[in-house]
Amino acid sequence: MKIKFKASVVLLHILFWSLVTVLLWSLLEPQKTGGVPKFRYLRMLQGPFLFYINYLILVPMLLLKKRIFWYVLASILFLALFNFLNVQLAPAAPRLETMEQFNEATKGFRFPPPPNGFRYMLPVTFSLSIFLLGGVFALITDFYKRDSTATHMEAKKKEMELQFLRTQLNPHFLFNSLNSIYSLVRSKSNDAPEAIIMLSELMRYMLYEVNENKVMLEKELNYIKSYISLQRMRLINSENVKLQIHGNTNELKIYPLVLITFIENAFKYGTDYKGNTNINVVIEIINNELLLNVDNIIGHHKKDYVNSGVGLQNINNQLEFLYKNKYSLITKEENGFYKVELRLKLV
Repeated sequence: MKIKFKASVVLLHILFWSLVTVLLWSLLEPQKTGGVPKFRYLRMLQGPFLFYINYLILVPMLLLKKRIFWYVLASILFLALFNFLNVQLAPAAPRLETMEQFNEATKGFRFPPPPNGFRYMLPVTFSLSIFLLGGVFALITDFYKRDSTATHMEAKKKEMELQFLRTQLNPHFLFNSLNSIYSLVRSKSNDAPEAIIMLSELMRYMLYEVNENKVMLEKELNYIKSYISLQRMRLINSENVKLQIHGNTNELKIYPLVLITFIENAFKYGTDYKGNTNINVVIEIINNELLLNVDNIIGHHKKDYVNSGVGLQNINNQLEFLYKNKYSLITKEENGFYKVELRLKLV
């Protein structure tokens, strides 16, 4: 663990030790005295010294690196040396042999006189407590740092995976759209120039808008409208290609490119043996919930499970990333139609 001294952390430590100093001073210093012994000032620094030896040195260098034996040994040796020097070098406090002397020192409180070893036991207990407190703080700091790092890395990983999924999805969309424009050019349709312009607008949306975390639902719906208009241009008969949108977007937002894959696949597989395309797309917004229904006739285009399934597989993965526990997806074949029902909670 590498300790980073942020301003807020330093301020917190200063505040903590200021409060501890004031508390100890009020409890231990006599109220009536002709002056404060100089060694008392030195002892006030012992707490922070013990705390930070463990917090900054022993725990990071030994305990967190799983050198438990060396940590225990170093801690025992350090505390033994510290307390030995503390007792030997510090001026001895006057021994309170009689009840009168003890009562005088405690300003009238009536307690039995302390045992003879009390002057040694109290400093040892104090030094051990402060030393252990530094270790506990170091472990807590390390725990929260690791937890924060793990959370950040997990979010980063999901973002990278999502970006990877989108890079797979974009070419899938592009290939389908280029096939549509190719059909228009081959048939020398007057709609080909308009289709190319429409495709450029769609690509601009994909390149610049979808980089945001979420987009306005209204923008995404306009994107879907433009895509369906582009597909209609290449069809000989587009009467049975229907799009219905009901409800108010209410400034709602949605993750981009979540809906389009189902519509892409409907166009790819929704043409029968006679060349008729039958697709019905219904989008309903009810309060904060979006319902997408896509029905397409099961056409003659045999599905390529190796290549063509990239879009649907990716959208399933994206739904798990973006709307986990906030969506339901049902796909089924019924009466010669392939049906998709997707529900999304947008908040």
